[in-house]
Amino acid sequence: MLDRRQVLAMLGTTALATLAPTALFAAASIKPDEASALLVIDVQNCFLPGGSLAVKEGEQVVPVINKISKAFANVVLTQDWHTPGHVSFASVHSGKKPFETVDLPYGKQVLWPDHCVQGTEGAALSKDLSIPHAELIIRKGFHKNVDSYSAFLEADGKTSTGLAGYLRGRKIKRVFVAGLATDFCVAWTALDGRKAGFEVYVVEDACRGIDTQGSLAKAWADMAKAGVKRIQSADIAVSA
Repeated sequence: MLDRRQVLAMLGTTALATLAPTALFAAASIKPDEASALLVIDVQNCFLPGGSLAVKEGEQVVPVINKISKAFANVVLTQDWHTPGHVSFASVHSGKKPFETVDLPYGKQVLWPDHCVQGTEGAALSKDLSIPHAELIIRKGFHKNVDSYSAFLEADGKTSTGLAGYLRGRKIKRVFVAGLATDFCVAWTALDGRKAGFEVYVVEDACRGIDTQGSLAKAWADMAKAGVKRIQSADIAVSA
């Protein structure tokens, strides 16, 4: 399985755009228990319509996430939480445009429009999210010189957010991942979740992708190879 830096490096090459996503599908009805947690990734205004890095149809994940969250006793939310002038912003690299790449000490970095700057309205969670029982918000990407897609590790592959320890402390064994964007923060969270020893499910219709240069097909292929289970929200048993 390719590591995350190799995934980003391949964005500049011909990706597996024609590959039909193949993944491990779960049973028809999954009943989350006390050892299960839902991870809601970056459902923030910058990634929704009108945002600086809007994900196409990103708003459509909100009602799906609200619905399935009712099946989980344990819910964790994440937020991108960048400093002004963050190293991942194209605006801080002279002559560079969004979606180009640069080499940084930890590897290839995709450059983004300025987004999810700490304390701004763009960084706020969607007002339409309705998960009052969520227990924890993990903020990531707040170190100015390193990006952080995954809810578990920053892009250097070493700096922990503390999420794995929290989940282990709560005796969580399996995590369900939903949110934005499928091919970046969702996929990296899923892959790092597997590396941390958790059983991982990605709820496909509760996610949307950016899909730059074949990144979406590549992400699904990598997740399948890692043993991430690809399911739909209808596979989760939700009480009326």
